[in-house]
Amino acid sequence: MKLIKTITAAALAGTMLTSAAIAQDMQFFRIGTGGAGGTYFPIGGIIANAISNPPGSRACDEGGNCGVPGLVAMAQSTNASAHNVNAIQAGQMEAGLSGAATLHFAYHGTGKYEGNAKPDLRVIANLFPEDLHLVLPEGHALDGGLSGLEGQRVGIAQAGSGTQIAVELILADHGVTRDNMDEAELNNSQSAERIADGQLDAYFYAAGTPVAAMIQLDNTKGMELHNWSEAEIAQANETVPYYIASTIPAGTYPGVDYDVNTVAVSGMLVTNANIDDDLIYEITKAMWSETARKLLDNGHPKGAAITLETALDGIEGIGVPLHPGAERFYREIGMLD
Repeated sequence: MKLIKTITAAALAGTMLTSAAIAQDMQFFRIGTGGAGGTYFPIGGIIANAISNPPGSRACDEGGNCGVPGLVAMAQSTNASAHNVNAIQAGQMEAGLSGAATLHFAYHGTGKYEGNAKPDLRVIANLFPEDLHLVLPEGHALDGGLSGLEGQRVGIAQAGSGTQIAVELILADHGVTRDNMDEAELNNSQSAERIADGQLDAYFYAAGTPVAAMIQLDNTKGMELHNWSEAEIAQANETVPYYIASTIPAGTYPGVDYDVNTVAVSGMLVTNANIDDDLIYEITKAMWSETARKLLDNGHPKGAAITLETALDGIEGIGVPLHPGAERFYREIGMLD
């Protein structure tokens, strides 16, 4: 009996030591994404999974995850770009996804961020293009293009989103403002539901295709997407330079059997300059591991567009620095001089 007690006590002590070590080594990393019906949330979840390797997990070379040892990354649903850059600057989240336009405005303190710059923002990687969808009820079209939204019930995306910032700037060029339309600040899923219920005439949302809430709308009530004219695209690009010409191919949403000309902005993974350089180096390295590649390719249709080859695309143009840890990784593999 004494021997059993001794062994039990030793095992308990060992368990306590192991638990203490696990608690000591564990590090949490919060990633701000977007609404559940968009693209940021699932993509953020895939990235969180790829870079995580909680204490006690199998090592990468033993068939386990190839994330950062001891790291537990979590994707958090938010109001998207503007919310994320604010939270990252304030230290309320370690990282987040943001459209390039919002990131530029926030870092430089211009546009809606005039006098409210976010100088601690740093880029980890360019991710994928986000197409600006202008969703209409099935069988409907805009008379006179974007100016036809005057007097209509229009979803302009939720407060705190990069979509809303860009949409208000773009619509103003066509004489459409909050004063002459019935605007609604709703997330993607809420907007799709209101289109289906006949409570909205149109709504905007920028996201990587295909968008879950739009797939559901397309499969139930049906929908149309506004096909932007060359003049509308040129004007949008002049007003918000980070929105460039793009095309949503026919069949992306089965009920939309025509190519849709629109504009798109790059979605980027962003962090705070004060996050440890070695940690961001290891996170960046884990993002581009073979394990992460499989997760991205199999986890979401837009995951295949997130590639190491395009990780630095557009970053120089927005004038927001790379985080030193990420820069070190890209320099080591020869992507930077």
